[in-house]
Amino acid sequence: MEQIKETIVVEGKDDEAAVKKALKCNIITTSGFGLNEKIFKQIEYAAKTTGIIIFTDPDHAGERIRERIAKRCPNCKHAFLSREDAEYKGDIGIENASPESILDALSKVRTLIEISEVSFTKQDMITLELEGYPHSAVLRNKMGKVLGIGYCNAKQFLNRLNHYGVTRQEFIDAYEIITKE
Repeated sequence: MEQIKETIVVEGKDDEAAVKKALKCNIITTSGFGLNEKIFKQIEYAAKTTGIIIFTDPDHAGERIRERIAKRCPNCKHAFLSREDAEYKGDIGIENASPESILDALSKVRTLIEISEVSFTKQDMITLELEGYPHSAVLRNKMGKVLGIGYCNAKQFLNRLNHYGVTRQEFIDAYEIITKE
C-alpha cells in the first residue's frame, strides 16, 4: 500500500475511511463546516511539520472549506476528485470514490501559486468550447480530471488554470486526451 508524508485534510470520517483504503497517511477531518479553532490549530501544525493536502468533496461546501483552510495555510497542496468519481446515487463525496480514483487525484496534487501575468484567458476557454456551449461543463469536467484541478464553473476553471501552475503544454495535452475519447 502506498504511503505519503503529507497529512491529508478531508471533511468527515467516511472520507477518512475511503482515503485509508487507498493509502497509508495521516488524516485530519474538519467535521465539515464544524471546522473550529482546535481543528485549525491541528491543520496549521501539520502544515508546518508534514505539509498538508486539502482533499475536500467536489461540491460547494467542499470548496468553501478548502478556501477557509487555504487562507490559513497558504502553502498547502490541493487534490481534486472529479464529480463523476465522487458520485454515488446522487450523493457527492470523497467517501464514494474508489481507491484507484483517490490515488489518481492525489497523484495530481497542485499548489496555489502567485502569478505575475495570466497564461490562460477567457478566449482560450471559448476557443476550445470550455465556456459558452451546451457541452462546455462536460468538457471542463473531463479537462479538470486530466489536469487534476477538479470540476468547477467556467470562471473558477480559468482561475484554477492560472493559479495552480498548469502549463500551456499540459493544457493542450489534456485537451487532446479528452477530445480523442
